[in-house]
Amino acid sequence: MNAPDPRVPRIDFNCDLGEGCGTDGAIVPLISSASVACGGHAGDEATMRATLRLCREHGVAVGAHPGYVDREHFGRRELALPAQAVSDLVIGQLGRLQAIARDEGVRLSHVKPHGALYNLGARDRPTAEAIAAAVAAFDRSLVLFGLSGSQLTAAGEAAGLRVAHEVFAERGYAADGRLLPRAAPGAVLATVDAAIAQARALTNCGEVRTGDGTLLKLRADTLCLHGDRPDAAAFALAVRRALEADGVTIGALTDASPEPPQQT
Repeated sequence: MNAPDPRVPRIDFNCDLGEGCGTDGAIVPLISSASVACGGHAGDEATMRATLRLCREHGVAVGAHPGYVDREHFGRRELALPAQAVSDLVIGQLGRLQAIARDEGVRLSHVKPHGALYNLGARDRPTAEAIAAAVAAFDRSLVLFGLSGSQLTAAGEAAGLRVAHEVFAERGYAADGRLLPRAAPGAVLATVDAAIAQARALTNCGEVRTGDGTLLKLRADTLCLHGDRPDAAAFALAVRRALEADGVTIGALTDASPEPPQQT
């Protein structure tokens, strides 16, 4: 795992949105970047457009959140796809969101895979390379979000992309830096206090206490809070207030300026 200067005076605060959870309007004002579901695990043209408009209104940077086309399992079941199919999946969903974003005058800033695709890319280099290759082929200016210190961030760097090492406020970690499987004890931190404590440790010290008690050092460029939990808005508000009380500046990694007008 990478371990730069552990003090992080500024961090991006991101949330996965457009997944039909009904709380996006309350969450968007509290975050600095959003990853928008773009038709794979969740989302359609109406939800993408609505989420983009919310982000534009509040000056929140917008990224794509491509996932396996598996709505029945919300994109959280690994699918055995060859590398080219993974790249095609990512490019297809990026193109769908970008077309709507341009129509809404919103510039895409990043890409963050969803669910099982994200987790597989974190540990499996061929999958990570397929994702990175898709982003590079689509638009090299996009930042690739990946689990801190993972195969995905390494593949992104190897492909010449700017990467963001992502950490999580309310997910439990294993000693190897991966997220605990959702079925494992401690995989999801249930209380606001626990999430705040973990977010503070990650942003202020670059460290997290794992499920077996190990103190793990992690690079923290962007902090994620999942938007599909019913109390996500309350979690987001509490975490943001706690970090700002610590003197941490919350801001997007990229400029959330409007998309330039299309040439006709």
